[in-house]
Amino acid sequence: VVTMLGMDIGVLISGAIVVEIVFGLNGIGNLAIHALTTVDLPVIAGTVIVAAVSVAVANLVVDITYRLLDPRIQ
Repeated sequence: VVTMLGMDIGVLISGAIVVEIVFGLNGIGNLAIHALTTVDLPVIAGTVIVAAVSVAVANLVVDITYRLLDPRIQ
């Protein structure tokens, strides 16, 4: 369960992009789409880095949580 919750972070980020576009909300997803349509490379790189770092941090938290829940893991 813990592992699957950590892997769902990427799905949540991509889902946030869809929700922001459909409902016209301002956020990182809307910013990324606008940057893609205007070919704003620094903003595109920034949004990709933010998404990648958030997934990496989520995986780190999952690994630490898994270690705390199962003492057999060393």
